[in-house]
Amino acid sequence: MRPNVVVILVDDMGYGDLGCYGSARIRTPRIDRMAAEGLRFTDFYSGTSVCAPSRAAWMTGLHTGHTAVRGNREVRPEGQYPLPDSSLTMAELFRAAGYATGGFGKWGLGAPGSSGDPMAQGFTRFYGYNCQREAHHPYPGHLWSDRQRVLLDNRPDRQTQYAPDLIQEQALSFLTAHAGGPFFLYLAYTPPHAALQVPPGDSAYAAYRTAFGEVAQPVAPWSGSGYQPNAYPRAAYAAMVSRLDRYVGEVLDRLRELGIDDNTLVLFSSDNGPHREGGNDPAFFRSAAGFRGVKRSLYEGGIRVPLIVRWPAVVRAARVTGHVAAAWDWLPTMAGLLGADLSGPTDGLSMLPLLRGRGRQARHPHLYWEFHEEEGRQAVRLGRWKGLRQRVAAAPGGPVELYDLRHDPAEQVDVAIRHPRVAARIARLLQEAHVEHPDFPLLRR
Repeated sequence: MRPNVVVILVDDMGYGDLGCYGSARIRTPRIDRMAAEGLRFTDFYSGTSVCAPSRAAWMTGLHTGHTAVRGNREVRPEGQYPLPDSSLTMAELFRAAGYATGGFGKWGLGAPGSSGDPMAQGFTRFYGYNCQREAHHPYPGHLWSDRQRVLLDNRPDRQTQYAPDLIQEQALSFLTAHAGGPFFLYLAYTPPHAALQVPPGDSAYAAYRTAFGEVAQPVAPWSGSGYQPNAYPRAAYAAMVSRLDRYVGEVLDRLRELGIDDNTLVLFSSDNGPHREGGNDPAFFRSAAGFRGVKRSLYEGGIRVPLIVRWPAVVRAARVTGHVAAAWDWLPTMAGLLGADLSGPTDGLSMLPLLRGRGRQARHPHLYWEFHEEEGRQAVRLGRWKGLRQRVAAAPGGPVELYDLRHDPAEQVDVAIRHPRVAARIARLLQEAHVEHPDFPLLRR
């Protein structure tokens, strides 16, 4: 019997925001239980350190030196630079195999009606935000249901429909409707991205305000533009993570109620490291778990993220792995799961041997990332070594920072002078891994 698959990709959650990854301030009992019932990765990496290109790496199995989407390029009035028709996405892979395919939450890979519209990229059902800019507002004026724009009863002075709750209701309905399987469910939850908002009366919000002893900050009336401020941003952020934990628990409970829990592979991860937006304070929560950097950085804090895999029929419980993997590994993993041949290139490696606990698991010789804002950045992980190049648009052949992650996981001591051969090897990899994109130039601006 073919397995169902649920991919949960949350927005801007740090490695250290979950109890099972060491959080001492935020309660996440359902996700912690998911980790105890499955496999937890310690060395898993996002596609890059911002939303759209990271999600493109997840969807297409290509790292950001090769993906069609490499930055958060806006399209007006709504949407982002689209995936082209030629892209093979995870949803298309499952749809071709006869699966029902549902996407719920934040898309960000193509404006409505474009080649990147989720309904043009393999989904048979979509509900949520097409545009990641619109997703900055948990009380938006509209969402999308398939290709229909659905108006909501929200204004700056009247906020009645909390979009994450609406998205969760639709996702649970999809599970119930397709319990006979097989299905692929992509849950791209927006919490805990800013704006930092939960519905009035959220019990976790009140509890965290008390626990943190947080003093209210002055908040001006919100006009509807920018992130809506919150007088208690720490409590709001923690409450968003706890609400997300509840959503995950509801999904797992629904799978169990439907009798399909054992045969459903569930993944939980984040699109990049923690953010400092909308008043958030990642240092207070130790969201990066002691790693250097946050969102938009290619240091470990910006790209090393949680990954939990639960599949009771196959994945043995209570396992922890240090296998070094990245977002682009999941497309070939899913192809292997389906017995499908990938028709195009991939930078990923199937992780099925690791998940099944048998067979030889292939390992990457290196991993590569790039970032297209702030004059550009590149990074490589080569075994124990991590190399970075900053401001690459201004200095494409500039110096390489080198860190020994085995002894310095916080990347505090640059050892490039002590290990010139390793630094030179990483410099070659930075050049070889990148292919210029006409719409996302990195080196030739």
